[in-house]
Amino acid sequence: MSNLILLILCFVAGILLRRSGRMPEQAPVTLNSFIIHVSVPALALLYLHDLKFSGDIILVVAMAWIYFGMAAAFFWWMGRRMNLPRPTVGALMLTGGMGNTAFFGLPMIEAYYGHQGIATGILIDQTGSFLVLSTLGIIVAGVYSSGRPSASEIARRIVQFPPFISMIVAFLLIPMDYPEWLSAVLKRLGDTLAPLALLSVGLQLRLGHLRGNCCGLALGLFFKLLLAPLVIYLLYVHLLGAHGTAIQVTIFEAAMPPMITAAIIASEHDLDPELSTLMVAVGLPLSFITLPAWWWVMQGV
Repeated sequence: MSNLILLILCFVAGILLRRSGRMPEQAPVTLNSFIIHVSVPALALLYLHDLKFSGDIILVVAMAWIYFGMAAAFFWWMGRRMNLPRPTVGALMLTGGMGNTAFFGLPMIEAYYGHQGIATGILIDQTGSFLVLSTLGIIVAGVYSSGRPSASEIARRIVQFPPFISMIVAFLLIPMDYPEWLSAVLKRLGDTLAPLALLSVGLQLRLGHLRGNCCGLALGLFFKLLLAPLVIYLLYVHLLGAHGTAIQVTIFEAAMPPMITAAIIASEHDLDPELSTLMVAVGLPLSFITLPAWWWVMQGV
């Protein structure tokens, strides 16, 4: 409960600090940079090093790829039925097809499942969400805008991403034991993720431009927070018969609100920037309601 209270307080603090003007405009950029270059790599080095591989790992890794495939098909189909502009369809594919599995997901996993769930969350984020964003996400952004990413550009983005590098290092170091001081340092650095991430999210929260985007926003958040997690839940639990904490965390990550980075990429490619921002701004507060509901549903899994 204390972890959840911490998340809410940091989120509210970010909103209040933005409205008061006491934080510089570039503060979220600085916070996000620290999280990407220090907090998440520290968590990857600490928890992936002790990851125990099991038969569930394929389902854990596959979730983000299945999810994005569903989103691409769903929003392409709905775009044709509703005659949505191509930039809007592209924006919904990106923000509705990728969850905030790191900045928001890892702190929420820690709050509901404790430290033992973080390794699964990092695995989902790095081998799932991040790779999907860096490959299929970049391709969709290019197709629905005017650009076309090259294979070398995609490869460069992947291999230069600090959390991805730390993931590879953590796997390579699995045969070796960490000294006690290193584990302690990595834990202290990793503990900065929760407060900084939610503070950053609160600083970036902007609701504007609701008028004219309600239809696309409702469609996108219905898919992201309810429909797609339900499909993953039915597929994994009822069709494949998967159970255990790793599967619970996987479905919990599937229910996360839209990824901030995906919204940024959509905006940079001029894919309905207003709708992309609203997906994040409205999705995050709503997830404080939907995520506890999903956690309750999965108690018997």
